[in-house]
Amino acid sequence: MVNIKFGTDGWRAIIAREYTTDNVARVAQATAQWLNDLNENPSVVVGFDCRFGSPMFAEVTTKVLCEAGVKVFADKNFVSTPMVSLGTLELGANAGVIITASHNPPSYNGYKIKGSFGGPAVPASIKEVEDRIPEKADIPTTDLKTYEEKGLLEYVDLEEMYVQQIQQNFDLETIKQSGIRVGYDAMYGAGQNVMKRLFPDADLLHCDHNPGFKGQAPEPIHKNLQEFSQYIKAQEGKIGIGIANDGDADRIGLYDENGNFVDSHHVILLLIHYLHKYKGLSGKVVIAFSVTDKVKRLCEKYDLECEVTKIGFKYICEIMIKEDVLVGGEESGGIAAKDHIPERDGIWMGLLLLEFMAKTGKSLTALIEEVYAEIGAFSYERDDLHLSNDLKWAIMDNCKAGKYNAFGNYAIERIETIDGYKFHLSGGEWVMIRPSGTEPVLRVYAEAANPSETRKLLDTVHAVLLN
Repeated sequence: MVNIKFGTDGWRAIIAREYTTDNVARVAQATAQWLNDLNENPSVVVGFDCRFGSPMFAEVTTKVLCEAGVKVFADKNFVSTPMVSLGTLELGANAGVIITASHNPPSYNGYKIKGSFGGPAVPASIKEVEDRIPEKADIPTTDLKTYEEKGLLEYVDLEEMYVQQIQQNFDLETIKQSGIRVGYDAMYGAGQNVMKRLFPDADLLHCDHNPGFKGQAPEPIHKNLQEFSQYIKAQEGKIGIGIANDGDADRIGLYDENGNFVDSHHVILLLIHYLHKYKGLSGKVVIAFSVTDKVKRLCEKYDLECEVTKIGFKYICEIMIKEDVLVGGEESGGIAAKDHIPERDGIWMGLLLLEFMAKTGKSLTALIEEVYAEIGAFSYERDDLHLSNDLKWAIMDNCKAGKYNAFGNYAIERIETIDGYKFHLSGGEWVMIRPSGTEPVLRVYAEAANPSETRKLLDTVHAVLLN
């Protein structure tokens, strides 16, 4: 029996190894029991992304839930994670489930649970589901039509619901009239159809259905988006903004008019700058541990409270559903903003920045310079070291034991251990070391004054860690 545990955002595993229809049925059975234990006549929204096998795994989930008497609202087509979260809130369902492995490599699939409030289920709820996972669960042989006739299954259009939400919240006319040419890379993910609808004249890359993502993990970071970057550069400034999303479209990757990657730290800063300084909105800013301290500095300037959480958007969401939050964000590109669901949404964040450009008539580069005027310029980079699990955990043990006093000539001034190890260095730089929860990967994060210094710092750290 496979021991199923949820990570920072859902359960993910390799298809046909641990991620099987039998194991998905076990998780669905636990979800059904959890819903029935806590609610009378519970309901759940079920969706799936573009990944290989997702429709089949969603069907298994739907059958198990319906068989247990849980009403299911399902979409027949692939959808993004934010669409399921929004649908859960709008339909008044008790929970949402989306079959997705987000940005993981094509060999993975996964299972995310959403709360009734329209965001990731809080850690306590995930634990309650985990505790109910049985050793075995039967997959019903009843066909879906029977459940539909019994009123246990209802088909809905989550994408239409999502598009209507966009139309109600954005000044699409101003964006259209601005003449800003939009580039969009879906990475073969679930955001593709929405962006085609909103921007039929956009320059579109990888906006067709390819369940294997052509072998590329659909994570919107620069090393995975080289083709998109080169495409924008070839247009010689004619594309004003380049937006990329991961497989389930809850993360954003961003490019300026010159084809330069704009990391999530800068995106978070731009959103705070736009929403507070230009739109006059306030609220707490909540960031994950791996986000730059420049956010704290901007919050001090704008007299906004800033809170740091462990890594995993569920921790940010937990604060968003209880408090007034302006922006909540992670280094990985998962960001949420006020007046929307408490959920990461890569398309929504891209539209906010596009609207910012349209209303000011300024380029992304110019807007970033405005932020730099407030908090100073900086450069950030992350390396994912693919190591054996033994070596990965040996390095983490060294961190725990305090064996690193310096990285080459970079003296360590202080260490934070909220989630992983963040080393603040004597020159104002910082390095963070944290293991992936789902892959044999060690993540090494670094920030310095400029790209060359950041690269030098990362190379120095690698030499120390791997020596």
